[in-house]
Amino acid sequence: MGVGRKGKTRDGAGRGEGNGTLGSVGQLITTSPEETEAVAARLGARVGPGDLLLLVGELGAGKTTFVRGLARGMGVAGQVMSPTFQLVRVYPGSVPLAHVDLYRLGQGADLADLDLDGLLDAGVVAVEWGDRLEASEDAVQVVIEPLDQRRRRLILGGPNGWSW
Repeated sequence: MGVGRKGKTRDGAGRGEGNGTLGSVGQLITTSPEETEAVAARLGARVGPGDLLLLVGELGAGKTTFVRGLARGMGVAGQVMSPTFQLVRVYPGSVPLAHVDLYRLGQGADLADLDLDGLLDAGVVAVEWGDRLEASEDAVQVVIEPLDQRRRRLILGGPNGWSW
């Protein structure tokens, strides 16, 4: 399956502003879950239908925390929870957010039943354990690395035009 963004670009507005300490290009260090949410909310304000974000990080790294902020930035109402036991949760909004969790699926698992292409047609898709998904190079990868109990390194990678 080769899913990804629908040929859009994003400008680098927001770099170095607000919460988070800017590291090298594409990297931020956050010092709390609230700060991680705030950084994700800034990104959420700039996403749109067809955008695919692949979240990568160990168990407890803060992937769901990131999606909670992303949803807030998109103006999505409701409580964001990990979709581990149902694989996909869709949150309604002016642009719907599909929150996918591949933790229970093995590497290279058959993902046809998730209809990611259909979800992308309708809105934004954020995939926890995104490294388990074979996606196009148009997908945006967000790596979340715990540095200690509260601090996280967030690394944004993907097509040109994406930045914090």
